[in-house]
Amino acid sequence: MLKGPVDCRSDVKTKPSYPSARISDRLFDLKKERRLGPFIVKPFLFSVILLVAAFATTDEPPCSTPDYSHGISYVLPLKYPADFSHFSYSTPLAPKNGLLRLPDMGTFDNFNNILEKGRIAAGYDFVGSRTLVYDRLLEPAIDEPASQYGRLAEGVAVDPQYRWIAFKLRDGAYWHDGEPITVEDVLFSFNVFKEHGSVSLRTALQDLDRVYAFGERELCFVTRANAQINPIMPFAYGGLSILPKHYWRSRDISKTTVEAPLGSGPYKLSRVDFGRSLEYERVEGYWGRDVPVNRGRYNWNHVKFDYFRDENVMLEAHKADVIDAREETVSKAWTTEYNFPAVKAGLFKADLRYITRVWGLWWPIFWNLDRPRFQDIRVREALWLLYDFSWINRVILFGFYDHGTSFFHNSPMAQTGLPGPAELELLEPFRDQLPPRVFTTPFKQPESNGFGANRDNVVRALELLSEAGWELHNAELRHRDTNERFSIDFVFVSPRLRRAEMPFISRLNQIGIATTAIAPENSHWQHRMRTGTFDGGAYLYIPSNTPGLDLRNRFGSLAAGQDYSLNWAGIKDPIVDALIEKVIQARTADELYAATRALDRVLLWSFYFIPGMAQPGYRLVHWDKFGEVETAPLSRVPVLDAWWWDEDKAQRVAKGLASLNSTR
Repeated sequence: MLKGPVDCRSDVKTKPSYPSARISDRLFDLKKERRLGPFIVKPFLFSVILLVAAFATTDEPPCSTPDYSHGISYVLPLKYPADFSHFSYSTPLAPKNGLLRLPDMGTFDNFNNILEKGRIAAGYDFVGSRTLVYDRLLEPAIDEPASQYGRLAEGVAVDPQYRWIAFKLRDGAYWHDGEPITVEDVLFSFNVFKEHGSVSLRTALQDLDRVYAFGERELCFVTRANAQINPIMPFAYGGLSILPKHYWRSRDISKTTVEAPLGSGPYKLSRVDFGRSLEYERVEGYWGRDVPVNRGRYNWNHVKFDYFRDENVMLEAHKADVIDAREETVSKAWTTEYNFPAVKAGLFKADLRYITRVWGLWWPIFWNLDRPRFQDIRVREALWLLYDFSWINRVILFGFYDHGTSFFHNSPMAQTGLPGPAELELLEPFRDQLPPRVFTTPFKQPESNGFGANRDNVVRALELLSEAGWELHNAELRHRDTNERFSIDFVFVSPRLRRAEMPFISRLNQIGIATTAIAPENSHWQHRMRTGTFDGGAYLYIPSNTPGLDLRNRFGSLAAGQDYSLNWAGIKDPIVDALIEKVIQARTADELYAATRALDRVLLWSFYFIPGMAQPGYRLVHWDKFGEVETAPLSRVPVLDAWWWDEDKAQRVAKGLASLNSTR
């Protein structure tokens, strides 16, 4: 076990000069590296031989004539032209200096980000804005609904039927050790994703048949012959971190590691206090600094992540200027804590910001459908009726949240009212298998006076439970045939969430349901969720602006049948599966909205989840010492990758804090 801070810095080589090499040249060299024995050859050579054989009988192989573009979009046109210089929310004039200090909850114990095992260190995130160490083929624009532009790839081409996707790598990209990033790194990465990756990764790549290189810097991703049309695939492939083949050649990528792997991105790990903190330094010779998607971004000289086990401690650390910026997610803290002197002096800001992302649902309660008692829709509806969100939000959550009525909250993908004609066309084939209310009744939460005294809901819940065989005797709810006591073992992510759900748990106890509710350490919570050792749980569900693959992971039957998947509820519903595929196959905005609304409606009326909280906006709390581009609302607040250190503001904050401290 590593103890104490460890210095991880090493010299970063400047961009080297490499001779170009054709695939045929590399194959020639690989032939010389054959092991002894007539049938054992290098895996790369063997895969190419197989690919040649596979395409020998094809008139025109996939990706034979790619028409490359600088970017791709989903259902709406691209905002930025081919000659754009930078995103509008970044500025090439931003200074490159300063230290950004960010928090994270829990701990970390692993740098291998493709695995299910362990807790991945912040900065080594596999996808998203916190991927500091690696590069990806494409970069999403956060001022568009769903567009990506070339990062490692200078061009992308997509077959009209999505049977293949081609990428052309930029010339001159290289790893932190100076080795060039090649097509072989991409081939290696997707091979290990398929073989050793997490369930989420393998699910995202389930329609990928093979990847092969052609030309000097081009790659072809080929879809399975029987796969459904999937317009989201290019986004999935383009958004995954590319790994260095030469680094992992002498290491086991199927296992967790405490050794920080080699990267190619704008930052590299410089210091680690294992399980407690990480510090990254900006790579001065970063190859992608002037690529349009990166220009004006990644402005911090250093980025530090400090880990906390308690949200109250995190808050006090932020007040003490140990943290620079974070999102406030605790209702009581947002309502009562941001009135300290630095706030009143204008040194510290607490802003509710509107962002364009799909908010989804925050901490909806879900049931483990592997438990027979939760497989009965009448039982699930009864539990939904017993949940009084208005009461919980008023008394416990300080009115912090909106009432959730959609898995796609804050977007046109959310269901409202009754199904429209396009939705009905998707739902009609399943009419006999769906609850009639899907077609006849707008979904809304149970009636509530906000005081927890909704007797009609309790009466109806008991009626439904009785219909399902559960009856109340001597203050205990038991099954009339087996005499089994109805019990629910809740496992929550934090003590705060457990506290928020106590009125619901109390109501369950009142009708004779035996309950336990624990909030274990974060890694233990994740283990319980992933292994299905719980009855009821809750998780944060924020869908993608390009939904589909994440829907398969969260709600699809295939994911439900795999250990460590993200379908923690264990939903195995062929109608849900069919509608997810309709979402994935959508080619226009109208098709997408119809499919998501239909899916939304089916999930809600099936009562797999109790949709409680919906986020009204992004609650950003930060010291006022940074610069940002003022622009239209974005899908996230780009503190990490587009803000910069403002020296004048920082000095003002420092002087202001000194003045406040001197008067105490």
